[in-house]
Amino acid sequence: MISERCAACKNQRRKCPSDCIFSPCFPANDPQKFACVHKIYGGSNVGKMLQGIPTYLREQAANALYLEAKWRIHDPVYGCVGIISSLYEQIQNAEIELAKIQTQITFYKLQTQRVEAEPNSEVLQAQSSNMEQFEWDNPTIASWFN
Repeated sequence: MISERCAACKNQRRKCPSDCIFSPCFPANDPQKFACVHKIYGGSNVGKMLQGIPTYLREQAANALYLEAKWRIHDPVYGCVGIISSLYEQIQNAEIELAKIQTQITFYKLQTQRVEAEPNSEVLQAQSSNMEQFEWDNPTIASWFN
């Protein structure tokens, strides 16, 4: 019975031995996976890396190499670090927005409590009930949340 060559052996145009180190990590049905890894790291270097890793971790290592290579091809300057930085920035922006909304909620709760405690107070009518004082265009205030 003739076994099908793995993606690495097909790419390298060689016979796939029965104990091929690439076979479990780079199946024949996904040639793009090895092509990306080969383009960035080189086939020989990938083989050396996989040989230095315990057998049960090789597939995870190959997947990590593939993802890093894929993003390095997509973004040659930053690679996967560019994506991580972008996600970190999105998290920071979401945290700032959350802090703004929590401040507004607290303001409205306090305003409601004050109205319930002093229903006939003329002081409340003189106060501004808008949120202009909570605008975040002021650089000093905005820097508190950065």
